[in-house]
Amino acid sequence: MVKAKEIVKTMTCERCKVHCQRFGKHRNGLRRFRCPICRKTFTEAHQLTLGQMYLPKDKAEMVVKLLIEGNSIRSTQRITGVDQNTIMKLLTLAGERCEQLMGRLIVNVPVKDVECDEIWGFIQKKEAHKGPKEAHDNSIGDAYCFVAIERHTKLVLNFALGRRDLATTQISIEGLRHATSDQHFQITTDGFKPYVSTICDTLEDRVSFAQLIKVYKQPADGERRYSPAEVVETEVVPVFGNPDPLRICTSIVERQNLTIRMQMRRLTRLTNAFSKKWENLWSAYCLHFAYYNFCRVHRSLRVTPAMEAGITDHIWELSELLV
Repeated sequence: MVKAKEIVKTMTCERCKVHCQRFGKHRNGLRRFRCPICRKTFTEAHQLTLGQMYLPKDKAEMVVKLLIEGNSIRSTQRITGVDQNTIMKLLTLAGERCEQLMGRLIVNVPVKDVECDEIWGFIQKKEAHKGPKEAHDNSIGDAYCFVAIERHTKLVLNFALGRRDLATTQISIEGLRHATSDQHFQITTDGFKPYVSTICDTLEDRVSFAQLIKVYKQPADGERRYSPAEVVETEVVPVFGNPDPLRICTSIVERQNLTIRMQMRRLTRLTNAFSKKWENLWSAYCLHFAYYNFCRVHRSLRVTPAMEAGITDHIWELSELLV
């Protein structure tokens, strides 16, 4: 029986033009070589993760999986042994890749029912805790994420991060227009007033629009709540077009808010895992929504939202998301 000959990796010294000899391994596990003439050492080519990091690909994927499943930076550090600064850099790079991916693939998507809502978070400190010198600094304090989701495919079409104001609403709805096709669909929001003028200006040619306004019970004197107040009444307000009363609903997007809080440690209440920088929170959102759309099998659909919407034909691996 003929034994296959092992292929020996080697390198050539550019100056001496001779084959180098093996010279142990680099601290990251790559082979090192040394020229027998000039004694210069070489290391075989590095394969950079996300184009910029020396962290091994399998280790990087483990870090990202832990972040996606709701682990904090420090708990991820304890589990994987990766430095927290490396984890933060990996989160930022992964978020950039995910943002570009969704901007490229989620365009001109045919939709039937779209629901919009905002989820509250904060950066560095809560709005009420800001001092006089920080009152006009919008980089800290309240940070609302405006989310638009398709009711039937569960696909997150667009999201925008900012203050709960007209400017962020406009950015969100303009992104929604870019993500959807020009066929007619119905859109439902809560009672936030800037939605009316923004949707009328941006989507009037393709939507029927209604608002579902919820009236909450006032808390008793001295009562402190960490959960939403009790809903005592809902009011349906058709705004324009011909919205179907049976399809006026925000339940899906509100359920998505629960998914976000369950899987993003930064939004877990009553902890110190909240974001300290705006860029990090944005990267965490990008990573979460990209994984939700392309990699995570939705329990009610048994496929991913992107597959249900016809954007992809298979369940993506995390490695495909980070390419």
